[in-house]
Order: sequence, then structure tokens, then C-alpha cells
Amino acid sequence: MTQTMPAWQWTGTGRPLVRNEVPIPTPGPQEVLIRVRAAGMCHSDVGELDEPTWAANITRNPITLGHEIAGEVVEVGGEVTSWSAGDRVGVHPLGATVPGYSRDGGYARFTVAPASDLVAVPDDLAWDLAAAGTDAGMTSHHAVAEVAGVRPGMRVGIIGLGGLGQFGARIAVLLGAEVHAADTSPAAVALGEDLGVTAVYQSAEELIGRGLDAVVDFAGFGTTTAAAVNAIRKGGTIVMVGMGAVDTTLNTADVIHQLAVIRGSSGGTKDDIARVYRYLAAGQIVPMIETLDFESIPTGIDRLRSGQVTGRLVATGA
Repeated sequence: MTQTMPAWQWTGTGRPLVRNEVPIPTPGPQEVLIRVRAAGMCHSDVGELDEPTWAANITRNPITLGHEIAGEVVEVGGEVTSWSAGDRVGVHPLGATVPGYSRDGGYARFTVAPASDLVAVPDDLAWDLAAAGTDAGMTSHHAVAEVAGVRPGMRVGIIGLGGLGQFGARIAVLLGAEVHAADTSPAAVALGEDLGVTAVYQSAEELIGRGLDAVVDFAGFGTTTAAAVNAIRKGGTIVMVGMGAVDTTLNTADVIHQLAVIRGSSGGTKDDIARVYRYLAAGQIVPMIETLDFESIPTGIDRLRSGQVTGRLVATGA
């Protein structure tokens, strides 16, 4: 008799998550079966559920959502030699396959992943942190360290101190930058102090004229990117990460006169995840994370949709 498990699944744009009973998967020759211990929740989950354009990237219906996955290996495929049952792992969400899009994700008790997508989780790292590090941590590290190229002595702007921005600001501090952050949330000032940033401003416009070497826009509301153009020094870099708005309007003359370098950043690599895990395990990054149980995942989606989440949500206990 086939064993089953509950899973929260996408069944089409504009429809709520559905709690289905599905078979526990079996790993293929180059895959592993993972007991999910924590699954991070992301605004892209809301995009999958609400925005018709996202459906083009989803390869099956229904499909289990959840792309920030951390857990224990419980079974390995016949060709897997690099991992064993009991190993603690995080899953690279943009590897050989993409959980929640091209295969079932982590909003279930078990999930299957390619062995090539796994990253070792340090023994003393909590599961909720390990899950958040796979996407929020990875994406932020890649944008700040690799795309913006933050180095000691740089003056850097971080727009948005949400689930990704809090990672990004702290990483910039750890890389030796003087960090100026902007966030409209009243709680952002206290959060910024915990992160070690030089100053926190209530709007991106307050960064204008500060002659920053780079600005990483984790908000992406159009006006934030426009403000970033005038916040950099001539020849400075703007990295666009957030997609709070699909379209943005920039003043052509400002971009030209500022000699602005505008780059997009999406996702990251297994190496980004590993570096974030080292920061987390050492206590150098202490992100604001709220956990909720498996049955509350739809409530978490609603909170993300309405902007009621500070930091990062992580589901545990499937």
C-alpha cells in the first residue's frame, strides 16, 4: 500500500492553496529523499497564486509549493555517492530543477531533490535559519557580494529591510561597508541598529545626494530605483532585486549624468548558500524570522499578500 502525506498544492492561478494527500515520493537514481524540517515562505508564492504570468513557469498541476527547503536525507538514489541518510541539507532552489515550479516543493513532509542541488547544513544551525538561507540568504548575498561587489570601505545603500534586505544589509556590514538603509517601516530603525548599519532613513528619497558607491534595491517599487539613481556617486552601481512593481520609470538625464551602472540580480549559487550558512552558524547574521506550523501555511500566504510580515516566515513541523 502506497504511503501518503499531506501537501499544500497550487491548482491554478487565482485559486487558494489546496491541502491534498499525495504519495510519499521515491528518489530517482541521482536524487535524494528529504524529510522536510523547515520550509521558508516567500512573496513569490503569492505571485504563483495570484499572477497569471507566473503560470508559464509551472510545469505541472497540481504542484506542491515551497522552494526554501532544509531537512534530513532519509534515502538516496542508486547513483548517489556524495550524500547519505542522516545528512543535514539545504536545497539550492535554482539548481538542476526548481522546487515549486518544475517539481514538488517543500510544503510537505517529504520532498525529492537532485543530489547535485544539496548544500551541507552545519550541525549546530537551526532548521528555520537553514531554510531561510537557501533563498533569502542566497539571493541577498549574491546581490550584495557578487553583483554589487561590496568591499571594505565602500559606502552602500540598502533599500528595504524585509526578508531579503535584512540579510543584505548585514552582509554588507560584514563585508566592511558603511551601510545606509531605507525602509518605510517604523520598526526599521531598531532593526537597523541590530544589523549594525550606519543609519536608517524612512524613505529611499532620503538617500538622494549621499554619493554612495552602490545601492541595492530590495524593494523595487519604481520610485525606489529612481531615488537610487540620485543616491549614487557618478559611476556608481544600482542593483535591482525587488519586484514590488513590475514597471519603473527612470529619468533618462539622471541616469546619463550619473553615469549609472544598473544591474539586475536574481537568485544565486550553492556557494552563496554555503557562505550564508557560515555567517548564520557563527552568529554573525541573526535574521528576524517567525515560524508557523504546517497547517498555518495558507495563513502565512495571506499575511505575505497583505504585507503583514516583518522579516521572514518559515513553516516547520510538517
